[in-house]
Amino acid sequence: MTDSLSAARMERRTRLLAAAAITLRELSDVLTPLAQRFAEHGHELYLVGGTVRDAVLGRLGNDLDFTTDARPEVIQQVLADWAQAIWTTGIEFGTVSGVKDGNTVEITTYRSDQYDRVSRNPKVTFGDTLDGDLIRRDFRVNAMAVRVNPDGTQEFCDPLGGIDDLLAGVIDTPAAPEDSFYDDPLRMLRGIRFVSQLGFGLSDRTVAAITAMSGEIERITVERIQLELDKLICGEHPREAIDLLVQTGLADRIMPEIPAMKLTIDEHHQHKDVYQHSLTVLEQAIDLETDGPDPVLRWAALLHDIGKPATRRHEGAGGVSFHHHEVVGAKLVRKRMRALKYSKAMVDDVAQLVFLHLRFHGYGEGKWTDSAVRRYVTDAGPLLDRLHKLVRADCTTRNRRRARKLQETYDDLERRIAALQAAEDLSRVRPDLDGNAIMELLNIPAGPQVGAAWRYLKELRLDSGPLSRDEAETALLQWWAQR
Repeated sequence: MTDSLSAARMERRTRLLAAAAITLRELSDVLTPLAQRFAEHGHELYLVGGTVRDAVLGRLGNDLDFTTDARPEVIQQVLADWAQAIWTTGIEFGTVSGVKDGNTVEITTYRSDQYDRVSRNPKVTFGDTLDGDLIRRDFRVNAMAVRVNPDGTQEFCDPLGGIDDLLAGVIDTPAAPEDSFYDDPLRMLRGIRFVSQLGFGLSDRTVAAITAMSGEIERITVERIQLELDKLICGEHPREAIDLLVQTGLADRIMPEIPAMKLTIDEHHQHKDVYQHSLTVLEQAIDLETDGPDPVLRWAALLHDIGKPATRRHEGAGGVSFHHHEVVGAKLVRKRMRALKYSKAMVDDVAQLVFLHLRFHGYGEGKWTDSAVRRYVTDAGPLLDRLHKLVRADCTTRNRRRARKLQETYDDLERRIAALQAAEDLSRVRPDLDGNAIMELLNIPAGPQVGAAWRYLKELRLDSGPLSRDEAETALLQWWAQR
């Protein structure tokens, strides 16, 4: 059995490497001339890291990473009249980048960095060998290289066994994980991010090291953490990655509201806890995406119930309630995402979806008035399509009849929204009189009174739908007289 498994793995290895070679040969118009230029300067050139990994996995994009024994000033000379554009923002770290025929190339001198283990910023030291450069990298699946020769041939280089990890679907470090993570704690989060992106698992020793060292992540800036979290949430397997964040304790350090949900049993007792429910909602929201990963929708799905731990109340007969958890949850979202330096637009959108996600449940048997439907659409604004998806994803009951009823009820709400949108422009619900008309009719100057009148007309518009000018003026004059 062992021999047959070994033979099967060797066959798969051969097949993957052959496919990668074909993929890279398709880039020979870029790779070969570049290798020739480095050879003319007396230097070697290797594709490296994620580029090689993705080529083997059949998911290579247009970003090509290289390493070389040439120093940065030589790299700059080589690229100067070859690339269509170059930039040197990373030159102090040995990196020069450029664009050629739609491909972004990033070429870095061999490195053998030293870390102070206080920050994550190394003291940059250039190396002289490929092996020395590869062993300093974060994970073995990212420590493979392909030598690009000036005659167009290519040689696969894997001194650390990255291909074996790739075949096994394992993320592991070249050296001891403790050493790697003390050097750069962001690697702990990067490893979990790769779980989401690649569908791989972490090795046991990597999980143990992250668990023991999770506090080291506090050496990392929140901006870098935010970037990794967004890549993680937008991966193909975010549920597994979120679980690892919680399991290892990293979530307690960077987004403690997520593990806090493990303490809360949901009121329907349909899931182990609110945490598991939220992971299911995340997966179901992903299934509803139509234009690729949507980080706003995904974060809202994961965080929609983070207000439950703070609002949990035990009721009679063993029940539990979470009144106004959507209000508390929206506040918690704003606090956490601001702390992680997310953009104002991102914070506002995710918080608003969390705030609105329960509104539909007041729809009951479709007894909302047209006014309530208008307010639902107006409050959602440009987030309406995402709100539709979030509400549908939030149905995780195992009771098929109840699930079908919920979906049918939401179908009815969407039909009513469509009917109202056909009759009136719900995307721009505004008063039937503008500020100038209000001032002229009431004979008042610009100021707070105009704002109050405008808001009255906006509420009237939501309640009654479009009014003629005469109807709007009559209503405003009556309101003004009553004041």
